[in-house]
Amino acid sequence: MSLACRPGCGACCIAPSISSLAKPAGEPCRHLDGDLRCRIFGLPERPACCSGLQPSAEMCGDDPASALRWLADLEAATRPPG
Repeated sequence: MSLACRPGCGACCIAPSISSLAKPAGEPCRHLDGDLRCRIFGLPERPACCSGLQPSAEMCGDDPASALRWLADLEAATRPPG
């Protein structure tokens, strides 16, 4: 079942690093607007890692804080050693 993005969340644009944009983990993406929406959603310049990430009940949880925690934990668990 497909899940729609939660309005006012933006967790997937804050918690993970996005190497193609030189965006560190935990910092808002430069393409995130004041309403926590992606300004390049659907455009060719949107990174593949972003368009490939699909909302899910597990990832999004019950609120934006839950989503930020889940994504931050995933970021930490998949960070290369060093």
